[in-house]
Amino acid sequence: MIRSLFRHAFVVTAAYSWLALAACSQQDQNTPSQADADKAQAQQMTNEANQELTTYRQLLQMKNDEMAGQLGETIVKQFPTSDAAKEVQQTLPDVEKRWKETSEKRRLTALWAYQVGPMEGGTQSTASLYSTRPSGDHVVRLVLRRHTQWGQSVFLFGNGHGFVCKGNCTIQAKFDDKPHPLRAFLPTTGEPAMFIRDDKAFIDAMQKTKRITMDVEMQDGGKQTLLFEVGGYDSSKWTPVGKK
Repeated sequence: MIRSLFRHAFVVTAAYSWLALAACSQQDQNTPSQADADKAQAQQMTNEANQELTTYRQLLQMKNDEMAGQLGETIVKQFPTSDAAKEVQQTLPDVEKRWKETSEKRRLTALWAYQVGPMEGGTQSTASLYSTRPSGDHVVRLVLRRHTQWGQSVFLFGNGHGFVCKGNCTIQAKFDDKPHPLRAFLPTTGEPAMFIRDDKAFIDAMQKTKRITMDVEMQDGGKQTLLFEVGGYDSSKWTPVGKK
């Protein structure tokens, strides 16, 4: 009797063990391996990179270098080893170069202001920009002016008591770092201005120049070097006015 019970208990225990092993085996078969998980993640990254690449190509077709450059940098950073990143890297340097040039052109263009209006019995048309250096309270304005009565002129307009210049003085100037002395004079009416003697030659040379520096002396502030970033000048926006 005891031997029979022992045999029965052994059989039951063996059966439970077999069922447990079978369950574990089934569970192992249903659980994805780490390799499968890594493969799935890699495929997801590839899909995301390709989606971004499609958008990047569309932005290139639209010639939207700003957004294409930003998206291209994102693709290269987030998916550095992907085929999408390799394709982007073939065009991204040119895209960023174009956008940088476009941004700089817009900045320079925005420095200029163009105005037309009445001025002391006539009509005045001006193209002007402020000095990049100095700025703030010591800023100086470069003005191209056409007036129906006074004709065409080019002058600097500052603050306070204006400039130091006795009779016909010479401004030591540089056009894109090339020496270009300018003859100048002060107005007899007392404004804080200084006029360039040969306005036509100045304008012709300025249109071929990006940066002009001028060494001047201010009645209130001593010697200063003025910097004007003139590269964004647009002659078509400086409206002609007829003589009165």
